Amino acid sequence: MRTSLFLVALTLALGAAQAQDAAAGRVKAAACAVCHGRNGISMAPNAPHLAGQPAIYLVEQLKHYRSGQRSHEVMGVIAKPLTDTEIDNLAAWYASLQISVQVP
Repeated sequence: MRTSLFLVALTLALGAAQAQDAAAGRVKAAACAVCHGRNGISMAPNAPHLAGQPAIYLVEQLKHYRSGQRSHEVMGVIAKPLTDTEIDNLAAWYASLQISVQVP
């Protein structure tokens, strides 16, 4: 029984991972580079880094901007036309970028 549940969960997880296209997200992210940096590392003091953020977090935030649940003058306009697939792809791209932190 446990093995069957594990296999079902694994199959669902793999299906979700395949539904996201990080390469398509990378192309779409060109518009994000102005504020969030070419590789998701922002040079602007008021724009967050996106590289390495968990996909689930990015998806949630973009959907909140799109719906108006989260308010930001620029992000509301940017997120409004995004489809669920485009949001998933953007999240997959930024989540695929690995960052490292050095403790002083």
